[in-house]
Order: sequence, then C-alpha cells, then structure tokens
Amino acid sequence: MLNVVLLGFGGPATQEDVRPFVDRVLRGRNVSRERSDLIVSHYEHIGGKSPFNERTQAQATLLLHELHQRGVDAGVRTAYLHCAPFASEVADALRRDGPAQTIVIILAAHRSAVSWDKYIGVIPDATYAPQYYDHPLFIEANALRIREALVPLNRSSFDDVEVVFTAHSIPQAAANMGPYAYQMARSSALIATSLGCPAWRIAYQSRSVGPAETWLGPDIRDTITALPQQGRLEAIVAPIGFLCDNAEVLYDLDVDAAAVARQAGLRMERAATLNDHPLFIHMLADLVQQCSV
Repeated sequence: MLNVVLLGFGGPATQEDVRPFVDRVLRGRNVSRERSDLIVSHYEHIGGKSPFNERTQAQATLLLHELHQRGVDAGVRTAYLHCAPFASEVADALRRDGPAQTIVIILAAHRSAVSWDKYIGVIPDATYAPQYYDHPLFIEANALRIREALVPLNRSSFDDVEVVFTAHSIPQAAANMGPYAYQMARSSALIATSLGCPAWRIAYQSRSVGPAETWLGPDIRDTITALPQQGRLEAIVAPIGFLCDNAEVLYDLDVDAAAVARQAGLRMERAATLNDHPLFIHMLADLVQQCSV
C-alpha cells in the first residue's frame, strides 16, 4: 500500500493548545513576551483556536476517497511541524509499518527557505511531490474562489474591482535567495488571466517579528490604504499563498485588514481559501499518481 502524507505547519486545535503552540513556533527566536502575548490574543478573535488541522484533515479524507475512486491503494495521513501529529512521530510510525513507498505533499504552493525547504527531509526516505504553484488545477480552483467573491460585491465582472493576491511575507534576504516572489507573481498572473481580471496586484501579509529586518512587501495594510487614494473603491483580497483557513487568514485578513479597509473607505471582500475545493483535491491526487512508482 502507498503511504501519502500531507505535511504542513500546523495550528493549535484547542484554546489550551494556543500558548504551547506559539511558544514552539517562537522557540529560539528573540521575541519579547509582549509580542508573543499579542500573537496569542489573535486566536481569541477567531474562536480561541485555528481551523488549520481540521481543514487539512478534511483535505486528507477527501484525497483518500479520490485515490480509492481511481483505484489507488493508499493511506493518507497528516503531519505537522509544530503540533500533533508531529512529523517526526509520523515518520517513526511509517518506519514501524514496514517498507512501502511514501509520498509527501508539502502544503505550501510557493517555495522559500521557510515555506518549503525546511520541510524537505522531515519524512526520511520519502518521495516529495513537485511544486504546484502553476499547476492548472491550482490556478483554476483559485480563480473560481475569487470569482465567488464577486457575489457579495453585487458584481458580475471585475470592472472597477481590484484583485489583491496575498501570501505570507518572508525576510527580504530570504526572498532574494529563492524563487518565492517569482512563483507568487507567476501564480497571480495565471489566475488573473484565467479570470480576465484587468486590475490586480500582489501584497504580502502576516509579517513576523524583527522590526529591524526588511521584509518582502508591499504590506497588505499599506496596499489597502492606498487603493481608495488611487480611485479604487472595491477590492477582493485573495490569499492564494494559503491552502486552507488559518490564523493568518481569519485574523490578519478578516479582522486586521478588514478594519484597515473600513477606515480607508475601501469595500473589501476576502476570497475563500482552497480548503476542500474539488479541483484542489483532484490536483493532490494527480500529484500522488505522478510520483507513485
């Protein structure tokens, strides 16, 4: 039987998990208690936990069903860097299960030292699926999510609606050394072309700690503030750098960025993340079959 692992960052599944989770993520970094307390407080605004693990497990369940529908004898499990089931524990379990091909899909579409490279090798002796930032199904699924966001704007086209594609910011030094920004630009351009969207731009969000360090921009808050000044009064923010709902989407966009938009006089809708979109699940299954021996 084939083993498939969806490997991601992870999130706190309960309110009691929030502080230990944040402490694990920040371990070894020069972060003040005040800053870590602020991060913890963000979870209070979104229900005291993250939906990341639940959403990822749903993706795994749907992927398993899709593979079985295709006649692929496989098991699918999740593994995370910062919460249970920890990747190291999953690796040990796979080793105990005996020899079998393991295919790992990293749950990050765009590659950087922190979003992709740190995951490589976490599950030893596994086959790692290739990147998919420009995969046709990834592009189409995101385009459909963005088109859905026209409905609450009472729009049938993207005329006079700016689309702002977002992803997690990374240190500029890391961006300079890798393909992250290029891949984000490529994804955005392909999606915009699919939509026939005349006005779009890229912004970055969720900048981490380290005020003295330069981070990849522009920041989403600055972009939102500038749009009305440029005559753009309606926008769809599309977090294509995130494959499912998490704190960066539910707080940084739905709470923080939404407040900035109201203050700036911008009517903003946030496109849904991929979550369980059928085309995304089909893409994951295609990746598995592409990698299977």
